[in-house]
Amino acid sequence: MIIDTHVHIGKMINFDLKEEDVLYSMERYGIDFSLVSDIEGAECDHKGRKIPRILRKKQNEILKKTIRFAREHPDKIGAAPWVKPLFEQPDDEFVRLIQENRDVIYGMKLHPFHSKVAPDDERLKAYYKIAAEYALPVVSHTGGREEAMSIHLYNAAKQHPELNFVMVHMDLGTDNQQAIELLGKLPNLYGDTTWVPVKSTVQAIEKWGSEKILFGSDNPIDGKDTYLHNRTGDRSLYQEYFHEFRELVSGEDYDNVMYKNAERLFGIRIGGKP
Repeated sequence: MIIDTHVHIGKMINFDLKEEDVLYSMERYGIDFSLVSDIEGAECDHKGRKIPRILRKKQNEILKKTIRFAREHPDKIGAAPWVKPLFEQPDDEFVRLIQENRDVIYGMKLHPFHSKVAPDDERLKAYYKIAAEYALPVVSHTGGREEAMSIHLYNAAKQHPELNFVMVHMDLGTDNQQAIELLGKLPNLYGDTTWVPVKSTVQAIEKWGSEKILFGSDNPIDGKDTYLHNRTGDRSLYQEYFHEFRELVSGEDYDNVMYKNAERLFGIRIGGKP
């Protein structure tokens, strides 16, 4: 069984991530459940420039689209609202949408690289209050710019012991060492495998145990066959997780990373929540 805790839909800058590609890839590569957020919540481009007002979509609008996708496929898709702390704050409708759809909403998504708002910034205080009220783990991109480095998510996790936090990428574009060290410092801080070399994941498991890491991929960032190959046609990193990783860790560790930790942390049950 495989649960992918980091999957996207939506159009943003040069990305066009289709719902049908998510469903195709899940069927083709044996993914049982995907936790999905909508990249149209991005507030800044890759260079940190604010998305022009005319191109911005409202936080509630993209949440409704994510919920609709999850409602159409509740046995395969879960929603993780992508929040927009740079331009918005949660309003009554945002809270109502979460309350009324909590059965298909499993987490809350931050992207400090595309919002330029660090997880320990005061502007996220209202979002954390909602996440705590509805028992939603917070998943956050880490790496690429100062606001997105894992130390800021660590700070947020330390300030909010009532919430669980996941360091997506474990500091993308680095050797992952700072993120790995932080994993062991707090019981409510986790990492994920998105673009993380298998050797770094194995190191984290050896240091802190397999209960601290969840499988994630960014699917379908490289197209509908992201799990197979990248945009240049080279073998995908995720083929290593599906195959070689099995031989590097115990069966229990493999299952923890690939689905059991997601079941425990997000309350995911294949076929719907209990």
